[in-house]
Amino acid sequence: YFAPQKSFASDGGLWIGVFSPAAIERAERVHASGRHVPEFFSLPTAIDNSRKNQTYNTPALSTLFLLNQQLEWINGQGGLDWAVRRTATSARTLYGWAEDIKYANPFVTDPAKRSAVIGTIDFTDEVDAAAVAKVLRANGIVDTEPYRKLGRNQLRVAMFPAIDPADIEALTKCIDYVIDKL
Repeated sequence: YFAPQKSFASDGGLWIGVFSPAAIERAERVHASGRHVPEFFSLPTAIDNSRKNQTYNTPALSTLFLLNQQLEWINGQGGLDWAVRRTATSARTLYGWAEDIKYANPFVTDPAKRSAVIGTIDFTDEVDAAAVAKVLRANGIVDTEPYRKLGRNQLRVAMFPAIDPADIEALTKCIDYVIDKL
């Protein structure tokens, strides 16, 4: 299963699942064991509702409409292979920039484990990443704030297929400019 929130530029709160018979049987076995799972997270409930063409919670129609538009656009560009190449280009740009400058590093140090759709960049103590994100937001570059729970001096950058790799390159230049001026 997956959530279309990231790679399909969809709103949050929706997930899509494709399950083998063995996966369905395992979900039923876990459910039958009596292990507490809130109904909202119950896979057997989701499967049962799906078989009835229903959902436990009704998703916004606009979310489904926009997901369909995004799928049509991605398929029109070349499908999954195109989307993977596009996010890989963005990831190389972002992580390469972070590795090449003196005041930042990719949060995930092992290149093989880095996400190609969400990049987190740590900054040295000389850079106040929260201040950088604030200046970026004030100038129309939004949603670069870090994961709040981590409490790190970092920026988080979306590199979804819907984002032009040239925009990632432009963002790195904007970050450099803001840091230079702060």
